Amino acid sequence: MSAFDVPLVWDWTIAVYLFLAGMSAGCVMISIYLKRKVIEGDPARDGILKATAWLAPFGIIGGLTILVFHLTKPLMFWKIMIHFNVTSVMSMGVVLFQTYMIFLFMWIAIIFRKTIMDFLNMIAKGKFNFVDNIIKLLQKYENSIEWLLAIQAFALAAYTGFLLSALKSFPMLNNPILPILFLFSSLSSGAAACMLFGIVGFKQPSESATAKWVHSFERPVVLFELFVMIAFFTGMIFGGGQAQAAAINALGGGFWASWFWIGVIGVGMLLPLALNAFTPSEVRHKTGFIMLVTSLGLIGVLMFRTFILYAGQLTVV
Repeated sequence: MSAFDVPLVWDWTIAVYLFLAGMSAGCVMISIYLKRKVIEGDPARDGILKATAWLAPFGIIGGLTILVFHLTKPLMFWKIMIHFNVTSVMSMGVVLFQTYMIFLFMWIAIIFRKTIMDFLNMIAKGKFNFVDNIIKLLQKYENSIEWLLAIQAFALAAYTGFLLSALKSFPMLNNPILPILFLFSSLSSGAAACMLFGIVGFKQPSESATAKWVHSFERPVVLFELFVMIAFFTGMIFGGGQAQAAAINALGGGFWASWFWIGVIGVGMLLPLALNAFTPSEVRHKTGFIMLVTSLGLIGVLMFRTFILYAGQLTVV
């Protein structure tokens, strides 16, 4: 039996769901800041915002699709979308996902109104003028929509940690620092995804103001993530009892300890930091280097969420 075949409440598919949802939220938070503070001129021309317009919906829709098919009765998923329970973390998460998607698509429509209308007019000229009128109406409330979306993206990034903390019988998961850790993890994956797809997929110049800002943002957010991770496990170790046992089981040896130290810390965090620190500046702006570093960062975040999910379910209170 492999380490992935052990009987668990939630398996690796939930780790992918958490990764995609967190990446979506991270992309949105970063792109809203870029639009408000960094981009000069039309934001629809910026490659990183173009990447977010694809990545953010894909992340949340892909994550929810995984979650639906993980249900015992996937065809009954619609019930959780209309029946809400304020005492359920899962139910409140569904509400958050729904409102987040509504504001996300409104925000994207406002930014890329011309692109959307050009496409619709190419399909059937004149038949979609009502869409243009709707978007023009939304533009009047652009600032409010943007603020509400930013708040919901922040909540979504933290929620991925709150969701796991609902499993109260597992000391590693029932930890108040986990939502903070997942927030920084979401920002890390969002920054890496924005850079990777913005520069490689949408040809955003690596010397542009937005690319430079995201690149400068990546290093401190990874360092903060590492700091919170140290605080997370230090608190467990000095907390004693089952929390200490859970941390020792996860980090002390075996498959998941190797997964964490080599994959999460080594490949996902220290290697990208070292490459950025010691590689000449002319190399750091090359597409191949950006692809390597951002891919390592994304792999590290996915491995971290898989580690938390599996190693966190090894020790029961």
